[in-house]
Amino acid sequence: MPELKPYRGDYYLWLYIPSTPAAALFTALFSLGTAYITWRMFKTRTWFCTAFIIGGLFEIVGYAARSVAENKTEQLMPYVIQSTFILVAPALFAATIYMILGRLINALDAAALSVVPVRWLTKIFVCGDIASFAVQATGAGVMVTADSMKTGENIILGGLFIQIIIFGLFAVTAAIFHIRALRCRPHSYIDWEKTMTMLYVVSVLIMVRSVFRVIEYIMGHDGYPLRNEWTLYVFDALLMFGVVVMLGWRYPCDLLPQKSRDLDAALEEARSPARGEAHFNMQVFPGRVDKK
Repeated sequence: MPELKPYRGDYYLWLYIPSTPAAALFTALFSLGTAYITWRMFKTRTWFCTAFIIGGLFEIVGYAARSVAENKTEQLMPYVIQSTFILVAPALFAATIYMILGRLINALDAAALSVVPVRWLTKIFVCGDIASFAVQATGAGVMVTADSMKTGENIILGGLFIQIIIFGLFAVTAAIFHIRALRCRPHSYIDWEKTMTMLYVVSVLIMVRSVFRVIEYIMGHDGYPLRNEWTLYVFDALLMFGVVVMLGWRYPCDLLPQKSRDLDAALEEARSPARGEAHFNMQVFPGRVDKK
């Protein structure tokens, strides 16, 4: 029978016995989702999704650590691993989301519609995301003992507030671009509105999760969320798996700049026996005329 044991003296890392079945379930779900996205990334060579996959691996490691913690509530390592990896994984998801918007704007050749210059858009949001990631990871490392618990919680709160502010600015940027694009209707074979829908949904999911985490750390170690495990699975695990599902549904494999797509199309046409070399020359070198 699992027993809740103190880490040191009368200090408890856990305030409940962690559920092995729930942790194992989400370990499996994140494993399947991350494996699918990894396959799509390698198949389409969309390397900018690497951060998302690392985030998925963090979720897997975090919930795997929870799944073995039921009989190890007095041990520091399982607690630190699950706490840190689950906490910072969404920041890695967010990094890919920011990059998708920049690539979508370039793919539509619609840089003029962006309120933030496209060359800076990804850099600004990803740098903010890295800052959020670093602060949260630092806080998680600090709050492993009772003496530094409050300090660690305050550091994590700072990182979460950075994440919320950056995500709020991103949502405004995306919404302004969307409104302008609806007016101009850029010509493209990309179903860009579905991609925007995906970005909105995952943004809401990550934002709700971040707000929950802020509430959790404001209430502190003795607050309701940290005393009741179900809150973690409803407001973190389930929402973050929803992010994985949404990216899998609308995977950004078609976000090539217009010039790259034109060149790819020309090369594809050149491989066709019916078109031959002359068509290739016309598409890639429009000024060249073959003389017979």
